[in-house]
Amino acid sequence: EIKRRVENSAAVLGLTDLLQRKPRTLSGGQRQRVAMGRAMVREPAAFLLDEPLSNLDARLRVQMRAEIARIQKHLGVTTIYVTHDQTEAMTLGDRVAVLQGGVVQQVGTPRELYEHPANLFVAGFIGSPAMNLLPAEFDGNRIILPMAQVDPPERLRSHLGDQPRPLIAGIRPEHIYEAGVDSDERMTGPTFHVRVDMGEWLGSDLYIYFQVPVGSGTIPPLPVPELERTTSGEGMMTMTARLPGTSRAAAGKELTLRLNPNEIHLFDPNTGVGPR
Repeated sequence: EIKRRVENSAAVLGLTDLLQRKPRTLSGGQRQRVAMGRAMVREPAAFLLDEPLSNLDARLRVQMRAEIARIQKHLGVTTIYVTHDQTEAMTLGDRVAVLQGGVVQQVGTPRELYEHPANLFVAGFIGSPAMNLLPAEFDGNRIILPMAQVDPPERLRSHLGDQPRPLIAGIRPEHIYEAGVDSDERMTGPTFHVRVDMGEWLGSDLYIYFQVPVGSGTIPPLPVPELERTTSGEGMMTMTARLPGTSRAAAGKELTLRLNPNEIHLFDPNTGVGPR
């Protein structure tokens, strides 16, 4: 029985040729697979994985992530996977629970968490680069941002009512476009001008970082921790846009950017909760 279980687990993990090797002669990735095999031979009702890839280098982490997904699908065993790496959570999880301070903030599919974050913590945590969070105002008709004014998305209009109030607006970097460059279907939102502080070219994507004014004369900053990390003492807030890798934007260059108003998220500054 021992031989059968060991050989079956080794075959699933691609370890058959390594069964006669000593642990000290194995690579980090092979040792991780051995650890998985030691759990598998017990034929448990569930796997509990606590940061299983945290000690691996980036390339091996990607390889083992795919390996774990393949094994889990093959075995069909319920798996609870604890991680601080949101890429692991989003790619491996059928359902994801986001915790803060030991309290569950939201449970849902990766797509639900990404497209409909329940509060500021989930909005700022899920997504890479992180969602841009900035102070805003609703004047009873339009949403006033530090750099533009937009009509509320249809999905949020009924939640806002008609009373003016402060808000926190969330805009994902991929929903900010370079005006006159991206496709026509994205050309309906307001434009604003920025100066690029820094660019990170990743081949298929270009992340640009720029600042917009908050405070005197625009939208006052709100005393919310999620905003303080991106707000400087000079009344400026850093934002990120995710542009195609073909963009020629670079540090010091002036750009005209455009928002997609239909993808804006709104949150209450007092509770941090957003309309669902």
